[in-house]
Amino acid sequence: MSPSFPPKLALVLAGAVAVACSPAPNAERAQAQTAARPAAQTQGLDPETMARVVEQARALPNLHALIVARDGEILAEHRLRGPGLDQPVNIKSASKTVLSALVGIAIDRGVLTGTDQKIAPLLSDSLPSGGDPRLREIEVGHLLSMQAGLGRTSGQYYGAWVTSPNWVRHALARPFDDDPGGRMIYSTSASHLMSAALTRAAGASTHSLARDWLAQPLGVTIPPWLRDPQGIYFGGNDMMMSPKALLRFGELYRLGGEIDGRRILPAAWIEESWTPRARSPWSGQDYGYGWFTRRSGGHDVRFAWGYGGQMLFVVPSLDLTVVMISDPSPRPREESHVAQLHTLLDTGVIPAAVTGDRAARAD
Repeated sequence: MSPSFPPKLALVLAGAVAVACSPAPNAERAQAQTAARPAAQTQGLDPETMARVVEQARALPNLHALIVARDGEILAEHRLRGPGLDQPVNIKSASKTVLSALVGIAIDRGVLTGTDQKIAPLLSDSLPSGGDPRLREIEVGHLLSMQAGLGRTSGQYYGAWVTSPNWVRHALARPFDDDPGGRMIYSTSASHLMSAALTRAAGASTHSLARDWLAQPLGVTIPPWLRDPQGIYFGGNDMMMSPKALLRFGELYRLGGEIDGRRILPAAWIEESWTPRARSPWSGQDYGYGWFTRRSGGHDVRFAWGYGGQMLFVVPSLDLTVVMISDPSPRPREESHVAQLHTLLDTGVIPAAVTGDRAARAD
């Protein structure tokens, strides 16, 4: 999500990660576990409606890829432009959603004690001398729901933050704009503090945890991404996943944390993550632990949102998982593009699923 990235700096950082990361040779492994069949061979999605969806998608110049799966079956997959569907790309702030999953696993494994765990003891060496006493009140859950209270490092403050010599210390030194647990203050540094705290608690990098706890059991690839000057992997931005890998991650949530007969994520954590805790001052949409939520056509839509239009939608009541990947650094930035992606889902994909479901019941 977020209007968070100064043009020149975001372009440099994204470029640096893209150069450093190349598609892993096994990027297609296990994606074949989800069969791909033409929509015309299934009643899962109405073919005529989906044909219009694809036509509209092709007309969006910033949209690179569209994948729609229903009940675990890929019914539409289109590389419209840009990298291939198996090539890792920058998912921007959708990284926050993946980080939330790692926190849920860490709590389940006892690496973290819970969402009410205070982060100050884990980050004690980065706390500013004579800092605001409210720093010791910030909890894991506050970082995940953007309710830490610390002043933003996104938007106009982003450049100074990511060019500072110590991102964690810089973020902890920001003045408070609200008390911990108060209103949502969208700030990528909140997720980076979570990445740092998780790294300290686990004694392992966020990337190694993402690889061992998510990528390997899901059969996907998550290559290394950008790190701060102290070597902490960026907690809220620049994670690399292919569109198909992101779909697989979404399927994990749609299926309640168990996939291919293997429990990866606690089902209770998914419900916790999808429970609204704050409301975005930018979009007016509810936010849980790394997930936005809204309603469409009478259905709950849970979604991850990365800058430029890196979208993962899960519609549990329709067994839908949808990935839309866009230009990660549009120039000029297209404020209307994300709204167009939501419209594509609301007026195209969801109606195609509803009609397909009716046709299936009629057979």
